[in-house]
Amino acid sequence: MIFLKKFNNIKNIRFEMFKKVFELSFQRKHKIIVETGTSRGKIKFLFFKKYNWKDGMSTIMFANFAKFIDAHLYSCDISEKNINNAKIFTKKYSKYITFCLGNSIFFLKKFDKPIDLLYLDSYDGHDPVAASIHQLEEAETSLKNIHNNSLILLDDKGSKTNLSVNFYLKNNFKIVFETKYQILFSKNGI
Repeated sequence: MIFLKKFNNIKNIRFEMFKKVFELSFQRKHKIIVETGTSRGKIKFLFFKKYNWKDGMSTIMFANFAKFIDAHLYSCDISEKNINNAKIFTKKYSKYITFCLGNSIFFLKKFDKPIDLLYLDSYDGHDPVAASIHQLEEAETSLKNIHNNSLILLDDKGSKTNLSVNFYLKNNFKIVFETKYQILFSKNGI
């Protein structure tokens, strides 16, 4: 996966996990990717936008991956500004992405396709209680779309994941891979 080289940046602290996720997703022939919480990017000098590696830049990585495997990314965010920034970064991948403006829980309730790869990263983790409750609701709501071959990636381990980890374990999911920042689940394991 040559496209990954451009994301192997020392500031991209989530690179190791995304590399693993993309390898597994490729092996499983995934086609539907859902992301809650669109990458924000960063504004410098009024108009110039650049990657914000602290943010993880998941949307641009998922967009590249979607093109690579001929899949489709659905990215949902409550902030129109975040979506507009992400559209700039992903412009050349637009045919592989559908952006959805709104609350991720409502989005997931209406989503009617099986989800191959689910990335839960909405709601800032500055309030761990509220963020954990929100991520648990996303996990519960999306369970109807998850199948045995799905991968579920939780971001901000320890601030957003405090309730969803137990939810997935109680529902017979296995931890496939774990880093300091993220946890990857699947029903099938590796």
